[in-house]
Amino acid sequence: MRTRQTAAPAPDYSELLDGPAVCVFHGADAPGSEFRLGSREYDWHAHARGQLFGVDSGAMRVRTEAGSWLLPPQRAGWIPPGLRHRVSVVGAASGWVALVHPRAAAALPTSPCVLGADGVLRAMVLRAADWPDKLALDPARARFAAVLLDEIEAAPRERLHLPWPRDRRLARLAQVLADDPADNRPLEALAALAGLAPRTAQRLFREETGLGFAQWRQQLRLIHALERLSAGQPVAQVADALGYATPGNFIAMFKRAFGTTPGRYLRAPLAEGDAAVA
Repeated sequence: MRTRQTAAPAPDYSELLDGPAVCVFHGADAPGSEFRLGSREYDWHAHARGQLFGVDSGAMRVRTEAGSWLLPPQRAGWIPPGLRHRVSVVGAASGWVALVHPRAAAALPTSPCVLGADGVLRAMVLRAADWPDKLALDPARARFAAVLLDEIEAAPRERLHLPWPRDRRLARLAQVLADDPADNRPLEALAALAGLAPRTAQRLFREETGLGFAQWRQQLRLIHALERLSAGQPVAQVADALGYATPGNFIAMFKRAFGTTPGRYLRAPLAEGDAAVA
């Protein structure tokens, strides 16, 4: 009787604690891709290795217990090793992921964030993704991987994180705005819905998110704006959906936050001096 041989399952590199400091893969909307893209949802999970990833189109929203952040094209998202998170991918056909060993990740940010991915970082990541053997790096490639980690460590953080309040009443208020970012009601009216005095709500926002109410609402709108713009919506439609009287008002707010227009922001990564620090 002939015994059927089956191929060994592909290793899950995100859980691999042996091997090099960093393994890099191309992402695609295809079965078997180490970094599966397209439009899909990944429920709560964690990885032994840290993840640095980017997409060439579309967007990714990452949620943690402390809040959420958005990854538009031409940026890099960082998730530290062992951090529980969930991911929504919208319209991303290609990208990349670098899986970083916990020892190497010790020099990288300890909280999830979006980093500016300049031409050098992107070129190095894509070159490493082309290496046929991800686990056995010769001395030259090991040195290259070490320089890549230095580039990741030096990358500037961008202001794309939305901290979420823990207080149950304040979280209810925050959810009202998250469900309708165009809601322009003042804090007094919104606080009343949650059974809070306006001054108490303002104090709690600062204590629990590090932002005042007006700053938090603007951050919410910026993230919703980038999500819509990354999906191809025109600026006028985005401005209307977020409650701005004119596209010009929306563009002015965007430029104050990011130092450039929405179109330029999505086309190319910011220079280090232009990045808004989280």
